Amino acid sequence: MSDTRPTRPDRGFLEAEHAARTGRAQALMAERGLAGLLLMTEPEVRYFSGFHTAFWQSPTRPWFLFVPIEGKPIAIIPEIGVALMRQTWLDDIRSWSAPAPRDDGIGLLVGLLSPLAQSGATIGVLKGHETALRMPLGDYERLLAALPGLAIADATDIMRTLRMVKSEAEIAKLRHICAIGSETFARVPDLAHCGQPFEETFRAFRREALAQGADDVPYLVGGADQAGYHDVISPPTRRPLRRGDIMMLDTGATWDGYYCDFDRNWAIGYADDMSRRAHDVLWRATEVGIAAARPGATCRELFQAMRDVISEMDDEGGNIGRLGHGLGMQLTEWPSLAAFDQTVLKEGMVLTLEPSVGYGDGRIMVHEENIVLRPDGAKLLTTRTAPELPAI
Repeated sequence: MSDTRPTRPDRGFLEAEHAARTGRAQALMAERGLAGLLLMTEPEVRYFSGFHTAFWQSPTRPWFLFVPIEGKPIAIIPEIGVALMRQTWLDDIRSWSAPAPRDDGIGLLVGLLSPLAQSGATIGVLKGHETALRMPLGDYERLLAALPGLAIADATDIMRTLRMVKSEAEIAKLRHICAIGSETFARVPDLAHCGQPFEETFRAFRREALAQGADDVPYLVGGADQAGYHDVISPPTRRPLRRGDIMMLDTGATWDGYYCDFDRNWAIGYADDMSRRAHDVLWRATEVGIAAARPGATCRELFQAMRDVISEMDDEGGNIGRLGHGLGMQLTEWPSLAAFDQTVLKEGMVLTLEPSVGYGDGRIMVHEENIVLRPDGAKLLTTRTAPELPAI
């Protein structure tokens, strides 16, 4: 069932990886009649270029990448990023001194796209669900006004098609960070104890994840309360862990720009009957999800398979809305394991299975594992949790 490998993969990607991604994008653009893709969000810029930096944390400067119908992508970026971009496989890097509110790269974009506008070409930008415009809206409007002959189409489906299926090099990175996360979770009984302020548990977990080899732990949430927790996105408080608490930690640790995303539950001292039952239901729902996650199935079918088990205890399913999602360069990616998503599962997709139940007086429990789809079905990237709710 597992798909683990102990050796650490190389950082970054070979030039052939980025060339193959670009070639696949250009084939899809040709089918759609697009002359190029204008991209400005971190995962998409990194996907095609290999440009990997934490500097995206700053909202001050916009960054642009244009993928033409032929040839390598073209970077239009602030001068501060040129030295790093030169380390990628790209040759054409155009820059300006930024920030420059009166012209933050717009002039360079107009110069690049004007020939396409004059020929009445169409380019793609991302407009759909789970996308964002990472430039000032006013600048975007000025750009379009300066290119009256240019048509803009929604290219979200192209990026979804490309990014939902991972290469073996991407899967190796995801396998590695999932192994790091699994080792960190295995250490939690040594890190947490009754009477410990919950925020200290968070700090100890982060330190352990870094010690195990994670580059960062940008996402760590959880809950702890008597006989069950009430939400799954809370930051920690100073409240001490108490006997009879049910504690959950959910981490999105990263290695070389790729995320794991899974959680674990523990009882502090002992578990009440309802919490033990909830854990059993979720464990079995996940088992059913692993068995149902096969190429050719749909996200809706996978959702319903887990939902049928959850309904033994909870008709509402915790009111979460979906029971898993894609995983990769972002903590959550396409697709969604939800009733509304008819996406057909394919070999190479990396998914989270995240069933949840509501029980008792407003309590909930969530369980999550990470899998990769192979021709014969799903393989675990995370180390499977025990069937019974563990106690600390």
